[in-house]
Amino acid sequence: MAGSDETRLIIVRGNSGSGKSSLARAIRKIKPREVAIVGQDVLRRQVLHVRDEPENAAVGLIDLTARYALAQGFHVVVEGILKESIYGPMLRTLISDHQGQSFSYRYNLTFDETLRRHLTKDVSDRFGATEMRQWWIDQDALSGINETVFDAEVSLSEATRHIANDCQWF
Repeated sequence: MAGSDETRLIIVRGNSGSGKSSLARAIRKIKPREVAIVGQDVLRRQVLHVRDEPENAAVGLIDLTARYALAQGFHVVVEGILKESIYGPMLRTLISDHQGQSFSYRYNLTFDETLRRHLTKDVSDRFGATEMRQWWIDQDALSGINETVFDAEVSLSEATRHIANDCQWF
């Protein structure tokens, strides 16, 4: 088992540039010392420096990190592209094992919208449309899990409010 009845597990998925990391930071602002952010990019690219392919070591590290933070009493936001084909089994097991409430959200935006959002970020000079097109997944629902889908019409503040309401933090 993972966490407690009081902890919240929040999964935020979507294509590169969709706003996942911004949403995770906005969620943390609601409860600054109570929310741990488990970022796929940080663990996979920065800590382990592994490719995003089946059975990569980041899958287990994301799971372990989320479980550890939940065991310490933190609410946890797991955020990243988190492809269903690679991370789906781990995410389903983590959600199933979590004793508190679990929520899953997915940004479903057009490629042009994710590119537009990407160009507003500090990292926009590190990669662009070519790389983002290679990583693009048109539809990637997490099978067996009820995901709330955010489209381009949902602002950052609206998505944050929605999640806070789901978590009963207001």
